[in-house]
Amino acid sequence: MGKSRFIIINPERDNVATALEDIPKGAILNVNFRGEDHEIEIKKEIPFGHKFALTALSEGDEAIKYGVMIGKMKKSVEPGDYVHTRQIQSLWHKSEFK
Repeated sequence: MGKSRFIIINPERDNVATALEDIPKGAILNVNFRGEDHEIEIKKEIPFGHKFALTALSEGDEAIKYGVMIGKMKKSVEPGDYVHTRQIQSLWHKSEFK
């Protein structure tokens, strides 16, 4: 069995996964989440530590990582799309950390 290229902390809730290494565009990943096996094609290179969508997400949907909401989608994405801060509206504001 090869090493994992990504991690899903909470496979029952998460709708994004995190890359454990750079994942090239066009890579086909075998992913198990929500009790089912899926094949996901990566649409754009995913750098180490960054996220990609496990499911289709629409504008306004919650982005779930580690089993918790990390923000709401600002635009729609498909499985295998790179998910970055350009697509997610964080619920945390810098003013809350002063």
